[in-house]
Amino acid sequence: MTSQSPKLGMTAAKTPPGIWVGQPLHFVCAAILIVFVWVAWEFDSQPFPVAFWIAVAVPVVHQMFVWLAWRLEFRSSVISKAIGFRGYLACFFLLSVSRFISLFALGWMDRGSLKLHILPQTIVTALLALLGGYAAYSVKRYFGMTRAAGADHFEPRYRDMPHVKEGIFRFTDNGMYIFAFLLFWAIAVGFDSTAALTVAAFSHAYIWVHFFATEKPDMDYLYAHDG
Repeated sequence: MTSQSPKLGMTAAKTPPGIWVGQPLHFVCAAILIVFVWVAWEFDSQPFPVAFWIAVAVPVVHQMFVWLAWRLEFRSSVISKAIGFRGYLACFFLLSVSRFISLFALGWMDRGSLKLHILPQTIVTALLALLGGYAAYSVKRYFGMTRAAGADHFEPRYRDMPHVKEGIFRFTDNGMYIFAFLLFWAIAVGFDSTAALTVAAFSHAYIWVHFFATEKPDMDYLYAHDG
């Protein structure tokens, strides 16, 4: 998952970050978030444990995969040699889609538990879906899904592409993380599901952990020449 905020507090890095750079932050924040998720799940009377924890585990597996793939690619091009860039993309998008499927399934099973009134539920769901959908469209239309998946870690030509200023990116460089993940919230509110809302909150918070712990150190190296 690559945003386009390389200049955010950037410091020039002449060598690629090691595999563990930023990961103490990653692991500590992930542990804290999972504790909060556990407490919320317990408070909610532990609904649908298998579906719930699968929906939590998929984002963790996804972001762990991205961290390892990017950093190993930096050090020895091991991903390109082992499965190729297309293989990486297949794994990336399979896990991305799995995030939505697992959350959708949980929301369906737990539907109605949040007990929202239909009018505010409909309005909030529509707003979240519109914002998230517009962001997702903007990523696909203007930024490119391959680029968003981290193509700049594999193919240098992506590093020379200009910043996108169309669609959602007219308002923020990081429209993907800020707005596209509202689709998770839309699923949770749409199903009126407390369990899905907990997972949506976790997933959105955890993507920011990825940004600061993994993506930002990588961008300090990849885009040091932009400073």
